[in-house]
Amino acid sequence: MPKAPETLVDPAVAQAIVEGAHGDPFSVLGLHRRGGGHVLTAFVPGAERLAVLASREIEAAPVEGFPGLFAVAMQPEPYRLRATGQGAVWEFEDPFRFGPVLGEMDEYLLGEGTHRRLWRVLGAHPIRHEGVEGTHFALWAPNAERVSVVGDFNIWDGRRHPMRRRGPTGVWEIFLPGVGEGAAYKFEIRGPGGHLLPLKADPVGFGSEHPPRTASVVRALGSADWRDGDWMAGRASRHSVDAPISIYEVHLGSWKRAEGGRMLSYTELARDLVDYAADMGFTHLELMPVSEHPFDGSWGYQPVGLFAPTIRHGTPQEFRALVDAAHQKGLGVLIDWVPGHFPTDPHGLGRFDGTALYEHADPREGFHQDWNTLIYNFGRTEVANFLTSNALYWLEEYHLDGLRVDAVASMLYRDYSRKAGEWVPNKDGGRENHEAIALLRRMNETVYAEDPGVMTVAEESTAFPGVSRPVHHGGLGFGFKWNMGWMNDTLDYMHLDPVHRRHHHHQMTFSLHYAWSENYILPISHDEVVHGKGSMIAKMPGEGAEKFANLRAYYGYMWTHPGKKLLFMGCEFAQGREWNHGASLDWHHLEHPLHRGVQTLVRDLNRLYRETPALHRNDARPEGFVWLEANDADHSVYAFVRRGRVDEPMVVAAMNFTPIERRMRIGLPAEGHWEEVLNTDAEIYGGGNRGNLGGVVSEHVGWHGQEHSALVTLPPLSTVILRQG
Repeated sequence: MPKAPETLVDPAVAQAIVEGAHGDPFSVLGLHRRGGGHVLTAFVPGAERLAVLASREIEAAPVEGFPGLFAVAMQPEPYRLRATGQGAVWEFEDPFRFGPVLGEMDEYLLGEGTHRRLWRVLGAHPIRHEGVEGTHFALWAPNAERVSVVGDFNIWDGRRHPMRRRGPTGVWEIFLPGVGEGAAYKFEIRGPGGHLLPLKADPVGFGSEHPPRTASVVRALGSADWRDGDWMAGRASRHSVDAPISIYEVHLGSWKRAEGGRMLSYTELARDLVDYAADMGFTHLELMPVSEHPFDGSWGYQPVGLFAPTIRHGTPQEFRALVDAAHQKGLGVLIDWVPGHFPTDPHGLGRFDGTALYEHADPREGFHQDWNTLIYNFGRTEVANFLTSNALYWLEEYHLDGLRVDAVASMLYRDYSRKAGEWVPNKDGGRENHEAIALLRRMNETVYAEDPGVMTVAEESTAFPGVSRPVHHGGLGFGFKWNMGWMNDTLDYMHLDPVHRRHHHHQMTFSLHYAWSENYILPISHDEVVHGKGSMIAKMPGEGAEKFANLRAYYGYMWTHPGKKLLFMGCEFAQGREWNHGASLDWHHLEHPLHRGVQTLVRDLNRLYRETPALHRNDARPEGFVWLEANDADHSVYAFVRRGRVDEPMVVAAMNFTPIERRMRIGLPAEGHWEEVLNTDAEIYGGGNRGNLGGVVSEHVGWHGQEHSALVTLPPLSTVILRQG
C-alpha cells in the first residue's frame, strides 16, 4: 500500500520548503532515495493537482497542510510535471531533477579565489544541460541561508527556485529549464538569521534592464561575428611607448543626440562616432564607463553591473559591433574601469548576502566620504579575483584594447581625503593601502600575461613611484599614467592674461623635470570642463579671436610636448559651454569659422603626430627631447627639439604665448632647409596667416647651444613647428 504523502515528507522540512527557508532544497525537492524506495517531491505554488509525466502518468498527492507541496513514490526515470490550478494547466520541466553544472575544478578555483575567468562559471548562461535548453545561474553568497532566482518566469516568488549550495565555496547554482536570453531576473537572498534582503542584481550579470528598472537580463556570450582579426593580430605595436597614441575621450550619452534628444544607439555610434574619430586622426577612443549604472548623473563612475554594457545604447552584441567597427577603421577602444568603489543602491553589492561581503565592514576603510560610495575589500581573495576577472572579461569578451583605471590615488592611500582618526593604518602603521596595491599589480600582471597587446592606463594624481613600471621591477605594472601635474600647471598658465605669464614661465617647463619618470599621457579630460571649471575656450584669456589663438597655441604645445595625447570630446572644436552629460555637444559651433579652424588644427596635429616619428617615438625617453629656449620669460617664448631615431627627421617646435609677433633667432640641430609643417596662426585655422613662407634655411650662426640657427617668425599667440628637410 503506498505511503500517505505526509509520511513521505517530514513536516518541519515541508514547512521550511513552503516558507522558502530551507537551506538545502535540493536535498528535498526532486527525486531522492527515501528508505527502501524513491520519492519525488515538488513545490508548485498555486497548483491544486500535480501529475508526473514519465513512462506513465502518475498522480502526485498533495502534502496536507502545506499548499503547493506534492509527493509521490516512484522509480527513477526521466519525467516532466503537469500542474492544474485556478483554472489553468501548465506543463514544465522540474529544475530539481537536474544535476549540478559546475565541475570540480571550477569549484576548486572558486573556493581558492583564483578563477581568472570567473564570468564563465558565475552569472546567467543559456546552455543545453542534460538534453534540455535553459539557463544556468550561479552566484557567490557565502553567508546566505538561502538564495533563489526570481523573475517573470516564476512570478518573482523566491520559494519556487531556491538554488543548490556548492559546499564550502559559498557558490549557489541552479539550472532553470525553459528560461532563455532576454529574461529579467534578480536574486532573493535570506541572510544570516533568516533576514530577507532587498532583491539583488547579478554581480556577474551580462545584461540589465533599462533604468530606472534594475533587474539583470540573461544575455548569451561568445556569439559575436568578429571581423577584426588583422587589428587584433597587430595591435601590440599600436600600444607601445614608441607608438603615436592620440585618444578621443567620449561620453556616449552626450557626444551627439538623435532628434528629440534620444541617446544614440551603439549601432549609430558604430557609424557616426567611429567615422568622425577616424577622420579626425585619433588613434583610440576612450569611452567613459560603459558598465551598467543606475544614475545618469554619475557618468558611469558608480557602476552596479560591472559585467554588463549599459543597455542605454543597446545590447551587448551591439556594443561588440561598435568595437568591431572601430577596429576595422583602425581605431583602438579603451574603457574607463572603476574598481575603487561602488554605490550603495539596495540592488547592488552592498551587504550582498547580509554581511559586508564585497566591502569593508569598518566605514573607515569601507566608505568613501567624497562620493558616498562603498570601497571594495581589496584584501579579500574572492573580491580581488572578482575585480581582476572583470578586467580580463572586458578585454576578452569585447575585444577592448585597454582599460583606463579611474581614481587610482583613492585606492593607493588609506587616508585619501580623510582627516586624522578617520582612517585605519596598514599593518606597518603607514598610509599605503597594501591590499589595493596588490590588486592593481595582480590585475596588470593578469591582463598583460593573457594578452601583451593590450594597454592599461592609470588616472593617478600623486607622486607614487613606478606606476607605469613593470611589477617585476617593483612597479604597479600599468602601461601608461596620466600626467595630471602637466595638465594642472599648463592650464593654470594658459588661464593667465599674457601680461602676467612672464611671472609663471616655468609652469610650462616644470613637467620636463619628471617627464621620463613614467610613460605619460597628457590628459585634457572631461574633469577639466565641468563643475564650474569652464570649457577649454572659456579658460583662455582675452576676447573673441584672441581666445581661439591662445587655445590653438596651447594645442600646438601639447601635441609637440613629450607624452601621448588625450582630448575630451568637444574640446577639438572649442565647445563654448561646459560639458553637460544630459545634452549633445554643440555641433552647430562648426558653422563658425573659428570653431571650425580649431577642429581642422586638431585633425592636422593628429596627422602630423602620427606621421612624424620624432613627435612620438621617444615620448618616454630623454633622448627624444632637447630644450632650445626654456628661460625667455620676458617674451613668454619656448623652443625645443624632438627626436626619433638618428635616421628620422628632427622637429623643432617654438611657442609664443604673448599677443605680440616675434622674429627671433632659434637654434637648429642640423643645417639645411627646415619646413614649416604647421603654424597655428594659419588662416585655415582661423589665424592671421603670419609665418615663415613655408620654412627657413639655417645659417652657420651658433645659437641655443646649436651650431646652426635661423630667424623664425613667431606670430602672436602661436606654435610654429619646423621639420628637418
